[in-house]
Amino acid sequence: MSPRLTHLAFHVDDLSACVSFYAAYCGLRVVHERGEGDERVVWLGEADRAKDFVLVLIAGGVRREQAADDYGHLGFALSSREAVEDVARRAASEGLLVWPVRDAPFPVGTYCGVRAPDGRVVEFSHGQPLGPGADFGWAEPERPAS
Repeated sequence: MSPRLTHLAFHVDDLSACVSFYAAYCGLRVVHERGEGDERVVWLGEADRAKDFVLVLIAGGVRREQAADDYGHLGFALSSREAVEDVARRAASEGLLVWPVRDAPFPVGTYCGVRAPDGRVVEFSHGQPLGPGADFGWAEPERPAS
């Protein structure tokens, strides 16, 4: 079997605030948690994909101060351009909007960036060739035989 990406893990400075953010903005839910204080670990996943991929948040981190020209981010696909605009309006009203709604050529599409409580940027996009039901627009890579 080839390796398969199953999770990303990040230390965060305010675990409860991050869990609330990813639930409210990204629809993730807690699928596992353990420990207390700086030993607390929370796994977040999409309801229908938690066995395939989770975001692991670990207490005791330091707030990330992401520079304006640092485009590192976590990316979430939305169902429409209007949904991206809705997220951007909400984030702007909460003082969290980092990148206003932008349109870029394929394969980037429409996107905006929102600052999570740990300082990390989370991108919300539509029109990228990624995610459930996406039209790749290029040949999908061949998968090795398992």
